Amino acid sequence: MPEQIFAYILHKDGNVDDTALELTNAANAISPESPVVAVVAGSGDELQAVCDKVAKTYPEVWKIDSDALTYINAEVLRGLLVRILPKGSVVLLAHEHFGMDMSPGLSVKLDAAYLTDATAFEGLDGGMLKAVREEYSGMVSTHVTCDITNGAVITIRPGAFQPDESQGAGGNVVDKTDEALDGGVPGDNRRYLEVVEAEVGDVDITKSEVLVSVGRGIEDEDNLEIVFDLAEAMGADVSCSRPIVDAKWLEKSRQVGTSGQTVKPKVYLACGISGSFQHMGGIKGAPFIIAINKNAKAPIFQVADVGVVADILDFLPELADAISDTK
Repeated sequence: MPEQIFAYILHKDGNVDDTALELTNAANAISPESPVVAVVAGSGDELQAVCDKVAKTYPEVWKIDSDALTYINAEVLRGLLVRILPKGSVVLLAHEHFGMDMSPGLSVKLDAAYLTDATAFEGLDGGMLKAVREEYSGMVSTHVTCDITNGAVITIRPGAFQPDESQGAGGNVVDKTDEALDGGVPGDNRRYLEVVEAEVGDVDITKSEVLVSVGRGIEDEDNLEIVFDLAEAMGADVSCSRPIVDAKWLEKSRQVGTSGQTVKPKVYLACGISGSFQHMGGIKGAPFIIAINKNAKAPIFQVADVGVVADILDFLPELADAISDTK
């Protein structure tokens, strides 16, 4: 059993990422008896505000405050973390672009095991952790065993674990800045230039409360009409998965996923979408997910609240008519 489990917390503009609440439950799935410590890096008053928010969920928060971390650089942060993390640490990060950048090198520096994109844990036997990962865009679940006796760096798929909404920890914020910066700021060949915000199209799906999202199951561009008809009947906006954008059937601003937009709707209707982690990584806030797919083994059904096995070309028009008849 790990003495402690550490969770690296993502944040932006003073807002804590949704994955912060998910990592607590991921840690508890690994070892319910091990205390979980949040690690937050950044600079200034904004960092302190983030730490205070995180402390509502985590009993202990470690803070690293440095001007060198105003824009978080994974290469610099790795060098700081190895100075404060105890030997044999188990470290959890969200499996998104920053976590994927940070985690491989961190595992090397900590001389620890490396496990990526975990979606579930099946128990810890001695130092052997049983975990579940998905391969081939989620079509196959793999069960792996990882030796975490000497520590591990593990990335957790966003959305795979339910968020911890308890908000009652009253955690203690511990300033680890001096310890982390002892020896100076590690060097790096990269430097921050600017943030380029994604263009917003006719519809800003990041603000939508209800989304009807379409994937390759629509088969042909002409069939998109039935998706827009359903969205109109529901009072929803239309979004899509990457294949629809790649085919140039809808604009990039409507794409949901790690290479598209991050959305936080209350209701997400996935039509003909398989549910790859790249797509699901763009869905935050634990919406009510309804999945319609003719492939009963599509991974989207593993996260859906309601699943319908049907051909969307037949089902969507009927659904639109049924909704219109209730008005």
